[in-house]
Amino acid sequence: MFYREAGQFKTSYAADMAVFPIRQDRIGLAVILMIAFVGIPLFGNQFFLSSVMIPFLVFSLAAIGLNILTGYTGLISLGTAAFMGVGAYACYKLTTFFPDVNLIVWILASGFVSALVGVLFGLPSLRIKGFYLAVATLAAQFFLQWSFVRVPWLYNYNTSGAIEVPEHDLFGIPITGPNALPETRYLVLLTIVTVLTWFASNLIHGRIGRAWMAVRDMDIAAELMGIKLLDTKLLAFAVSSFYAGVAGACMVFLWYGSAEPEVFTINQSFLILFMVIIGGLGSLLGSFLGAALIYMLPIALRVLPASLGVPIAAATVEHLQFIIVGALIIFFLIVEPHGLARLWQTGKQKLRMWPFPY
Repeated sequence: MFYREAGQFKTSYAADMAVFPIRQDRIGLAVILMIAFVGIPLFGNQFFLSSVMIPFLVFSLAAIGLNILTGYTGLISLGTAAFMGVGAYACYKLTTFFPDVNLIVWILASGFVSALVGVLFGLPSLRIKGFYLAVATLAAQFFLQWSFVRVPWLYNYNTSGAIEVPEHDLFGIPITGPNALPETRYLVLLTIVTVLTWFASNLIHGRIGRAWMAVRDMDIAAELMGIKLLDTKLLAFAVSSFYAGVAGACMVFLWYGSAEPEVFTINQSFLILFMVIIGGLGSLLGSFLGAALIYMLPIALRVLPASLGVPIAAATVEHLQFIIVGALIIFFLIVEPHGLARLWQTGKQKLRMWPFPY
């Protein structure tokens, strides 16, 4: 079989502990990136880029942020959508005050604003955990959502109460506004997601990631080993909120073009939580798989029956989505708690050992 590491020798500890130790995995990742950066912009139509790929990347980035907090550190959060809103409104205010600065700079800076807010609401994690921490983050969700509606300064006193994104250029190429092409917005967003995923991977596989996982497995034992719970938990909240804030800014500026406070409701937080549960807790790959399944499921339910000559009403599609997602959550919590990512890893391991039993 082609998926073998025979003849691939590790001559250093760094090579043995690499994220992709097998050459075939590195080649596969290069092919995926080539398709994402070259194939999809060349052959994808406007609907596919604007309504499928851009939302998929936004939700994947938000799921990575929640996975860092819940999957790797074991801290439950129900306020992801609120932190996305903080990033969106922060980016909107920064672009209002400094319109000539590169938009990418403000998208990343909005993540740091969201990180500061995340640290503030992450302080209760030092005393409480589990269900009580979930309630605390739920309170953050409601408070921030209330602020988006009741603080007119955040949306520049707009009578509609919505964020309206102005036109922005990147090296003379429009990336927001009516003149921005879907290919341009997709490539900008894909670059941001790729860089931040690489950063998250290095963070997780390093000393900080090991500290997060030690706190997740048993915080008392981690503290006895010398890990500072205060620094570790607050850093997890900060990094998670940073990713959520960047995802929120990208959602408004590179996807919607404008947004109202209703975009960042508790339903959005639950949707991202479902992506993490089904995709796989404690897995970056699971964040992408969960986002692909949850977001693309209703699109598939509409497109596939229509292509077979059996159109389905929009209300029926919504009900089917709830039924399927609920069934999948129950299935994975019982059969495979680590989600789609573990199924993918198990399949790869079986392929490596085939035809020998495993």
